[in-house]
Amino acid sequence: MLDRDVTYTDDGEIMQNSLSILSFAAALGLAGAAFAQDTGAADSAPAEEPAAGAATDAPADAPAADTATADTADAPAADAPAENGNAFSTGTEVADAEPAVYIKEKFGDWNLRCFRNDDGEDPCQLYQLLREKGGNPVAEFSIFRIEGQAPAVAGATAIVPLVTLLTEELKLSVDGGTAKSYPYRVCTEAGCVAQIGLTQQDVDVFKKGAKAQMVLVPAQAPDQKVVIDVSLSGFTAGFEAVGKFVE
Repeated sequence: MLDRDVTYTDDGEIMQNSLSILSFAAALGLAGAAFAQDTGAADSAPAEEPAAGAATDAPADAPAADTATADTADAPAADAPAENGNAFSTGTEVADAEPAVYIKEKFGDWNLRCFRNDDGEDPCQLYQLLREKGGNPVAEFSIFRIEGQAPAVAGATAIVPLVTLLTEELKLSVDGGTAKSYPYRVCTEAGCVAQIGLTQQDVDVFKKGAKAQMVLVPAQAPDQKVVIDVSLSGFTAGFEAVGKFVE
């Protein structure tokens, strides 16, 4: 769900093409070796004595030499371009494209994740990939500063699995305190998204806390709750870094 990297499945086709090219090259090599062996055998064979009374004024291979000379004159130069241009391209250098999303800095359990912008003003947000006790990723949580949305001074985005029961809103609390409820706004291939507005008081609670908890309800088991921990280690320094960058 959370691994958005595209994995192509045409490795088999690429391998088959490579094998075909290698087989073709090997076939050419074998043919060349066989031709060399045949030529060597012919050259090493003893010359037959001329029959008695045979004419010896002209060498027996003179016509062949003339033919070879004519063929060589008609053949194009080895480095001459083909009629419709060079058959083989020497290639052009390709610069490695910079990733659109990159990690600028780390703060405890948070990453300062930035997005490349053409004007050089890369916006950043605090990001944490959330895992269950077995270590498998189950959700994403990101926080960023916002302006003009009072009383909210920061925004957060939570992405949870698609099998979440949407009628049961996302619950968020810090260190076992009073939870707040947030509706899900949309579901995409990445998961279901809840957009959260944080007041200055909420941000202060995050800064003082050790662990936040998200609670969601699975659609296949509406009588159960799934609790996902959000580490707040490094949040204070990370949030200040986001503010300095945006301003």
